[in-house]
This record gives sequence, C-alpha cells and structure tokens, in this order.
Amino acid sequence: MATRGYSISKDDYLKRLRRIEGQVRGLQGMIEDDKYCIDVLTQIASVTKALQGVGLGLLDQHLHHCVMAAAKESGAEGDAKLDEAMAAIERMLRT
Repeated sequence: MATRGYSISKDDYLKRLRRIEGQVRGLQGMIEDDKYCIDVLTQIASVTKALQGVGLGLLDQHLHHCVMAAAKESGAEGDAKLDEAMAAIERMLRT
C-alpha cells in the first residue's frame, strides 16, 4: 500500500472530519428546529471554512510529499503531479 502525504497526520484529519460531521448534524437539527436563517447560514460558513482548512492541509502535504517525490524521480512525473495539484487548487477555488 502506498504511503500518502497525509498518512502521518491521518488521525488528526479524522478527528477534524468527525468534528465537522458533528457540525453538519447540528445544521440538520437547526433546520429541523426552524432556526433563524442567518444563524443557519453562519454555521454553514463555519463548516465550509473547516472543510477548506482540511483541504488546504491535505494540499500542503501533497505538495511536500507526493509532488516533491515525483519531481525527484523524474521531471515528467514531477510536472504531472504539479499539474494534478494545480487542478485540485482550481477545484477548491471554485467552491
């Protein structure tokens, strides 16, 4: 099995994602309880920011681990991994 750039922080990412999952369940409860729209939107922004934080952390580790390793292996592989990372950045910025 390949080692991923985030493997050393896997437990931290899982904890953060479980916390975000709890926030999403809280959002469901807010909707069920007919909470004020602005309060729900504020919580949605918080969840979105938390997910972006996870994504940025994964991207950072991808660049430092996967892209760097590919670049050391060969220029073409490094370029391919860099293109892949740029596509991921573009997807993150569109959301």
